[in-house]
Amino acid sequence: MEDCTYVIFGATGNLSRIKLIPALYHLDAAGRLTDGMKVVGFGRRDWDDGAWRSQVRGWLAEKQTEADVLERFLARFHFCQGDLADEAAYPALREMLLGENDFSHNIVFYMAIRPAEFGKVSRKLGECGLAGEKGGWRRLVIEKPFGYDLESAESLNHSLSRDFRESQIYRIDHYLGKGTVQNVLVFRFANLMLEPLWNRNYIDHVQITHSESLGTEGRAGYYDGAGALRDMIQSHLLQVLTLVAMEPPANLDAESLRDEKVKVLRSIRPIPQSAVNAHAVRAQYTAGKINGEKVPGYLDEPDVPEHSVTETYAALKLFIDNWRWRNVPFFLRTGKRMAKGNSMVAIRFKHPPQQLFRETQIEQLEPNWILMNLQPNECIRMEMQVKQNGLEMRTETTRLDASYCGINPDQLDAYEALLLDVIEGDHSLFLRYDEVSWAWKVVDPILKVWSVERDYITGYNAGSWGPPEADRLFLRQDQYWRNTLDGNDEEAS
Repeated sequence: MEDCTYVIFGATGNLSRIKLIPALYHLDAAGRLTDGMKVVGFGRRDWDDGAWRSQVRGWLAEKQTEADVLERFLARFHFCQGDLADEAAYPALREMLLGENDFSHNIVFYMAIRPAEFGKVSRKLGECGLAGEKGGWRRLVIEKPFGYDLESAESLNHSLSRDFRESQIYRIDHYLGKGTVQNVLVFRFANLMLEPLWNRNYIDHVQITHSESLGTEGRAGYYDGAGALRDMIQSHLLQVLTLVAMEPPANLDAESLRDEKVKVLRSIRPIPQSAVNAHAVRAQYTAGKINGEKVPGYLDEPDVPEHSVTETYAALKLFIDNWRWRNVPFFLRTGKRMAKGNSMVAIRFKHPPQQLFRETQIEQLEPNWILMNLQPNECIRMEMQVKQNGLEMRTETTRLDASYCGINPDQLDAYEALLLDVIEGDHSLFLRYDEVSWAWKVVDPILKVWSVERDYITGYNAGSWGPPEADRLFLRQDQYWRNTLDGNDEEAS
């Protein structure tokens, strides 16, 4: 691995404190950072290197650290004082990075700042000569949201492309850094016995769920402008859908992988605005109980506008019009203040023919399921039918679990993996612009309809599994939501 310099814009913010700095420390402790790797914090505070290092030491005080590793880690840190809006700050940063300070000229610019600043900062970097790759590579990392709709996403991409090539841009989606999300690829393509079944002939439908028991957690300012559809479905859940539905790539290099994901997004059946209410449900949580404690409704959360109709729950029904998935519904849903926090892909298979068991006690065979739990506990489970003990021909469900099911304390944090991928130049788990664009095209019709239907939004009790209206997305009465890995679907009251 080459030496590099990590420049963090917004170095003193929450993302840096909670995610980036701890992730870099763990990489250092694991011996994954080169001796010449340095971290430059860029911020408005009147700090020198010592003050910056002292701040980082305080952030890591609550973490388990080793004294010698911590001192080595802190020695990597340097600070550049400047305001994002101050044009004079960028030549000073350039002088610091490319002058006689012994910094590697391979540079990562991490935008831990407001999305509205992405284009402005990238322009300033280009104008002062920090975007060009003479003498070393340059990589620009941006966090979602990548725009707020298709038009703003195109505008942002145009701004970034003025100074950085697509190969230099890393659109980070931390959801894709989770080990189990990547395990979807291994599960699908390393197990030949599944491939003949992974299509419309055998699969009844697919559910992708991300539920949270938490509320806005101090992010109401951002969240009320985004909502559940933008915050989770347009980015994270559509990405998981592409991994579940994609064709085998030619190989696992970044471009082959991303080519196949784009093909899936391009194949999603467009939703006409007249059909939005048949394909999408939105709701907002009201007061309720979670784990026995009363929690307020969304409108009573701090910083939420009094008459907000921002959705905290969204569910979609999508169809992928290609040879493999024609007419198989994909149900995506996410919500805050739900009964439990859980992320899961649930794949239900079609019913077997009943003719064989018509003269037995079996009234209705339960379908087979494959459940891939992403968080908080990683697991891959198959549900199959076996005969009950006794003389009668009756069935019961048995579960076949992967051996690692459970919470893994040694699991690599998503940010650790992704930060390392940036240094190594691996784009596999980062979004290419056409992925972002096609994902916006899927949800844009829904956003437009919801933006004009602002008189009323249905509610659901905090601590429930969402509004009953979401059930109308199903095609038949025997379809139902799978909420958790264990089928433990009671509400957290």
